[in-house]
Amino acid sequence: MEEQRPRIGITMRIDLETERFYLARIPQKEFISSVAENLDGVLLPGSDSDVDPLRYGRDPHPKLGSVHPLKDETDLMILDEIERHAIPLLAICFGMQVLNVSRGGTLIQDINSELQGAIKHEQGAPRNRPSHSVKLLEGSLLEKLAESDSALVNSHHHQAIERVGRELVATAWTSDGLVEALEDPRDERFALAVQWHPEMGWENDLLSQKIFAQFVYATKEFSRTRGLAMRGSENSGSVR
Repeated sequence: MEEQRPRIGITMRIDLETERFYLARIPQKEFISSVAENLDGVLLPGSDSDVDPLRYGRDPHPKLGSVHPLKDETDLMILDEIERHAIPLLAICFGMQVLNVSRGGTLIQDINSELQGAIKHEQGAPRNRPSHSVKLLEGSLLEKLAESDSALVNSHHHQAIERVGRELVATAWTSDGLVEALEDPRDERFALAVQWHPEMGWENDLLSQKIFAQFVYATKEFSRTRGLAMRGSENSGSVR
């Protein structure tokens, strides 16, 4: 019997000038809830926008980039559903930042003007080139995947994690001290967030391949476990 593929949802990026998502307009909360109930995993990708600082209690910094409330609202709604259903999550760049905000964390709004001695975090082209190293937390999922205490990654962000949110642990840092990855330490949860872009240059990067493979594995396990629970519930309710 052929193995059923997991169902993975990906939130859309948005055109800030036309307020159009690449595939659709913003869905309503009821629609997001109904879709999330049938997902085995969610991938939160990067975005050209910044998270609105009002969502973590800050006024806008002069170097704050474009902000789009519709994008923030959509991602925060799906993050609520992820938390409610314990859906596996892979968050990338903006996705990591909005995850942190959803858990009560805060952000550095502009690295260059707020962090003295920062390295270059907006590398430009070529975008898939690894441009700096990260130190990995001993015993973390990332360290196990990398089979090393460090890794080379690309870098395309001007904001960063300031205060880490609840139920999250920082698991990677650059030499200037910025957090480059977050993981959810709770049992039976899979939430991995990275500041870099593993979808860029993954063909030649073993860690990127392992990140996606581990995420897909988590979605399959989630689907299998949920299926067993549903069958158990049906059997317990049947009349014999």
